[in-house]
Amino acid sequence: MDIKNCIFCKIIAKEIPSDIILENDDILVIKDLHPKAPIHYLIIPKKHIVNIKELHDADLLNAAQIMIAARELSRKLSGDGSFRLIMNNGADSGQSVFHMHCHFLSGKKMLDF
Repeated sequence: MDIKNCIFCKIIAKEIPSDIILENDDILVIKDLHPKAPIHYLIIPKKHIVNIKELHDADLLNAAQIMIAARELSRKLSGDGSFRLIMNNGADSGQSVFHMHCHFLSGKKMLDF
């Protein structure tokens, strides 16, 4: 996918409105429009990286920022702070937006996989 046509790049550039949960220089966290759990956020690196397969060594900080954002989000959860992170890589795994991102889900029991 071309960066110019990437919906996440447009959201990051504020061309498309979104419900922003957290933002810093490297990461944007937004509410998912089609939540699969009571809390369903998308953690998106601001740098356009297609997926983990396309991640270069120079981009490792972007991957680490996803984990740091997940840690920050988890500290705001009630109860025991349980959450699930999901990252789809490639069309056959369910990736539909080809800009690396992670789903942060919480607020219900998720025992099945």
